[in-house]
Amino acid sequence: MTNQSKNPDEQQERIGVYVCHCGSNISATVDVEDVAVWAKAALGDDGVVVSRDYKFMCSSLGQELIERDIENEKLTRVVVAACSPHLHEQTFRGACNRSGLNPYLCELVSIREQVSWVHTDKAAATAKAKAVIAGGVERVIENEPLEPLHVPIHPDTLVVGGGIAGIQAALEIADSGNKVYLVEREPSIGGHMAQFDKTFPTLDCAACILTPKMVTAGSHPNIELLTWSEVERVDGYVGNFTVTIKEKPRYVDTELCTGCGICWEKCPKKVIDDVFEAGLGYRKAVYTPFAQAVPKYPVIDTESCTYFQNGKCRACEKLCPTNAIDFNQKETRRVVTVGNIILATGFDLFDARRIPQYGYGRLANVFTSLEFERMCNAAGPTNGEIVLRDGVSKPQSVAIVHCVGSRDRHYNNYCSVICCMSSLKFAHLVKERTGAKVYNFYIDMRTAYKEYDEFYQRLLEEGTLFVRGRVAEVTDAARLPGEEGKLIVQAEDTLAGRQRRVPVDMVILAAGLEPRADSSQVAKTFGISCSANGWFIEKHPKLDPVATMTEGIFIAGVAQGPKDIPTSVAQGAAAAARVLGRIGRGEIELEPVRATVDARKCSGCRICNNLCPFNAIIFHEDLMVTEINHALCQGCGTCVAACPAGAISGSGFSNEQILSQIEGMMRFSRPNLVEMAMA
Repeated sequence: MTNQSKNPDEQQERIGVYVCHCGSNISATVDVEDVAVWAKAALGDDGVVVSRDYKFMCSSLGQELIERDIENEKLTRVVVAACSPHLHEQTFRGACNRSGLNPYLCELVSIREQVSWVHTDKAAATAKAKAVIAGGVERVIENEPLEPLHVPIHPDTLVVGGGIAGIQAALEIADSGNKVYLVEREPSIGGHMAQFDKTFPTLDCAACILTPKMVTAGSHPNIELLTWSEVERVDGYVGNFTVTIKEKPRYVDTELCTGCGICWEKCPKKVIDDVFEAGLGYRKAVYTPFAQAVPKYPVIDTESCTYFQNGKCRACEKLCPTNAIDFNQKETRRVVTVGNIILATGFDLFDARRIPQYGYGRLANVFTSLEFERMCNAAGPTNGEIVLRDGVSKPQSVAIVHCVGSRDRHYNNYCSVICCMSSLKFAHLVKERTGAKVYNFYIDMRTAYKEYDEFYQRLLEEGTLFVRGRVAEVTDAARLPGEEGKLIVQAEDTLAGRQRRVPVDMVILAAGLEPRADSSQVAKTFGISCSANGWFIEKHPKLDPVATMTEGIFIAGVAQGPKDIPTSVAQGAAAAARVLGRIGRGEIELEPVRATVDARKCSGCRICNNLCPFNAIIFHEDLMVTEINHALCQGCGTCVAACPAGAISGSGFSNEQILSQIEGMMRFSRPNLVEMAMA
């Protein structure tokens, strides 16, 4: 790599300008050929010696064009007018680097997102594109050669969340011979998938698919399971994170416990299980969430345990054959060092009580989708029998309501992805096990993936009735003959063009997916961001859906947004692949666009200290000076803007670069171009 530097005494910079058509994305609104001709003519005095346009500048041929010009025309600077730097800045920097030009002497200006996509007037868009390119040329003259930062990568990895995405990620990394800490806040790994009966569209048993992976993860020599635990604090930076994990007391000594089950069999205190059984079943005060739980060790729920409430009972302690019950256990902290972190924290189910007109929590035989999953499960509270709330009666007619809490501007605008297929699965199970008449009330049928639409066609053949239209109300107020003792679903039938009242025995609400209630707090802990809806934000929605803007932090599964099981598994594996690539290299190359403090100017005011969103700022009390950790810094510029003494500067975004870019744009703004044309 050849480092090129700027010196006023040296000859003028030789600049190449390259304008991309982007197919027709840019050229449909901007006269690209005219812009390329203009750049050489109008900006020649600034050092532009080459100006070209090309259909797809990011293609291999477009990159080769730039590389040849750097070598043949002895270019010292390059300006590419194309799409957002977020998309292809690395592409064009790579082309420059291959030809011996420092990649940071390449400037990418956006004339797609900032010009062609926001204008309809071709003359105005063309004039604006010229001004933007002029600004880029003035800025690139002020650019300085930079060298990337190199950070070593610790080989251990932290995976947060023990659902199917987290398990898959952990196994992929562990199978490569690297250590994984798998943290789960519940007593067992498995997540929501462990609660399901069957999976669509193949109707495989969820437990049959999941539990072998759970057992493998629990017994893997390279995976350390930390269940009943939560991440409390994250310090450090990519390659060297220091993570504090809070381990809640189980009140069971796992070194002594054999998982025999005597403690929960003999425990006299029974409580409603609002978590795993969704309120349909019971568990004991000492319990494992389900029979196939991994690890097999129980926990004691202090809020329901008689001993913790009044100091009596202790039946589990007296009857445990290995003396594993330990009421004196305390909360502990564990500190681990890892190089990368994968967040797979999952989702919460939309609370159907928030839509009171659907009657959940008020009308006995209105069930949520999760309640129905547990009811269908052979290991569930009804042993797989589909019954009404009385626990005996089987429904003769069932209504399934799609999109409860999804695609609704009052709650969540987004589609929850799985609701249509889950509802079709429910319809099949009801038909199979009860023979009841089934109505599916849907807005649009979304069966987009492999064998999904075939499953929908199968349901049509089975005789499931489909009503297209949003349900307005579920009520027990009978108005017509045959409605007495029934639940009446009032809905719009958009295909028939009329309102319908459908009396049924049972209503199943296909509740949507929501971010975890503490997602914003978790995001803050790990230094990443959430969208307006609360999902973790990826680095790029198409090209980098598993990385985040914080280096070393990856996301997988529904924590990133609604998705089904296969997609969650694929994303968990993808995040693991990204981590393994870094571990294999042993170090990571970081962008050198970072903030730096001039200690001579720093007054120690500490205004910047609490503003950094990446916790990259350190204050030295003894010297009363601020320092920035370049491995943590993401070059956002918050501290640069906040410093009253001007002691902080951002490499790649100096005052000279910004002001020269503004000056270039102003010099060739549209009014000036009009005046030039008139002259």
